Amino acid sequence: MRIILDTNVIISALIFGGKPRSILERVICGEVDLIFSEPIMEELTGVLQRPKFGLPLGVIQTIIAELTSVGILVKPKISIKKIRQDPADNRILECAAEGHIEYVVSGDSHLLELKQYKAIPIVTPSQFLVLLEKRS
Repeated sequence: MRIILDTNVIISALIFGGKPRSILERVICGEVDLIFSEPIMEELTGVLQRPKFGLPLGVIQTIIAELTSVGILVKPKISIKKIRQDPADNRILECAAEGHIEYVVSGDSHLLELKQYKAIPIVTPSQFLVLLEKRS
């Protein structure tokens, strides 16, 4: 199963744990394929550098290296301008369109309000875990 984890889900997995961490652990174990793009990793790097997280640059670089080693990089060729309130969210949709994704997993209200992009469902971490259990 190919998924995208929005930046907020990755941050939650790394910092707070819970259901987002459970999903990330499934990615690391190879149960789920994590698809990402360079703009998504750049956004993640920028967010992790914020003072509120207090992470040293070396730790951030290790996190990015680990994620890229377990994920699949796609290079979107299209530009999407679907979400006007937060244009950065469009990078998730671009990656989804290019990466043949089955689910976008997000906690972002702008993405979740769409419910889906094309035929790709946009779900919360809780919803994704339920869907994953049903497939098992």
